[in-house]
Amino acid sequence: MAQKPLDDLTLIRMCRGGSTDAFGVLVRRYQEKLYPTVHRLVGSADDAEDVLQDAFVRAFERIASFHGDSSFYTWIYRIAVNLAVQHCRRRRVRKAFRFGSDPPDASRRKAIDPGIDCDPSLSIERRERELAVCRALDELCPEHRAIVVLKDYDGRRYEEIAEILKIPIGTVRSRLHRARGELRRLLAPLVESESTVSRASALST
Repeated sequence: MAQKPLDDLTLIRMCRGGSTDAFGVLVRRYQEKLYPTVHRLVGSADDAEDVLQDAFVRAFERIASFHGDSSFYTWIYRIAVNLAVQHCRRRRVRKAFRFGSDPPDASRRKAIDPGIDCDPSLSIERRERELAVCRALDELCPEHRAIVVLKDYDGRRYEEIAEILKIPIGTVRSRLHRARGELRRLLAPLVESESTVSRASALST
């Protein structure tokens, strides 16, 4: 008979006793679940892995401060999201101080949603559309990008986003409004192109 997996609270008690093996179980349990969110926030597979590793290291170092007011996943989710936003801010500052233009970073052109490039069920048109959305998302400032990812991709409530990012609910709403407006502007050429194709297709039938 298979042994029943230990629950999160039991594993956390073991972690407080110094068990790295117990924490390894938590890492394996939640890293894949966290990865899509972090990947969308930082836009790079390598950066996402680095941020996730840092998030779990910090969680282990601070495990004594986890009191069970929320689930462990909610707790590590908040840590990972805030580290991802900080990572994007630092990267933005570094780019602002660079002279000249850098060659395109291939990892930044990978799909933010894992699987877009390799899923054969996606049509070429849909794949291109998804990649265009990912690139547009990448153009947003870290604060606006975080709001869009948490609300429109992860389905978080305004109250949850405000708590995670430590900002007022009104700020969440205003940033989301501005971010969606910026995305519409960035995606306008794609929308116009698709409209043109649709009109041409209708005329040819």
